[in-house]
Amino acid sequence: MRVLVLGSGTSHGVPMIGCRCPVCTSTDPRNRRMRTSAAVRLGDKTLLIDTTPELRLQALAAGLDRVDAVALSHSHADHIMGFDELRRFSELARCAIPVYAAPATLSTVFRVFDYVLTDESYHHFGIPCVAWHPLTAPVDLWGHRLTPVPLEHGAALATGFRLDGPDGAALAWCPDCRGIPAGSWDLLRGLDVLFIDGLRHRPHPTHFTVAQTLEVIREVAPRRAYLIHMTHDLDHATTEAGLPALPSVAGGVRLAYDGLTVDVVPRS
Repeated sequence: MRVLVLGSGTSHGVPMIGCRCPVCTSTDPRNRRMRTSAAVRLGDKTLLIDTTPELRLQALAAGLDRVDAVALSHSHADHIMGFDELRRFSELARCAIPVYAAPATLSTVFRVFDYVLTDESYHHFGIPCVAWHPLTAPVDLWGHRLTPVPLEHGAALATGFRLDGPDGAALAWCPDCRGIPAGSWDLLRGLDVLFIDGLRHRPHPTHFTVAQTLEVIREVAPRRAYLIHMTHDLDHATTEAGLPALPSVAGGVRLAYDGLTVDVVPRS
């Protein structure tokens, strides 16, 4: 499996409109963060996680020219408002694109984008053509297992995703969370790579702080871990240099950045 981080930032993006802070004016390209999403290569197929408002720009920057399925973590605007861009991927594939999400998320997306097609026999793909799939249990995607991981996102729930490959490699993508429900901890163990929300140092009601994220990482002990969904409070180089070495995480903890590519290989 190969993960391409399309975006690593928050709902505001970084730089933020009207902000002249050191991060927003930084020349370090790792401090330029579009809204959080990823493209995961599964063999010769591609799973897109979330459809951010910048999906078109992200796809062009990454050379992403195919999407074989979509997984949506929740229905907040920064994670779904690029859904209309799926029209181009429908057009390229000439078929309906499967969309997986929790039933409540699908209900909201269906309401917001009520014009999308579900009948791929209609050959005008100027409109997104999708197949809705409520995700309540693990499903098979081309020999890989996609497992929903319930996450606490303030008073609401979001969904993280665990992917297990046929070679034994395992990753999880957990973009928006402030807590891990009791039943989700075991779903985050035995990972080769974990991507998880690490918003900033100051407390937030719906997102982990960096310190809280490090506690989760220490507990579930992936081989490698990356912080995602970061605000402009976090300068990439300074924050990464200050991350502690965790004995339980052999490959260390890093900050993700837009354009980062991570190959997920099984434990030897």
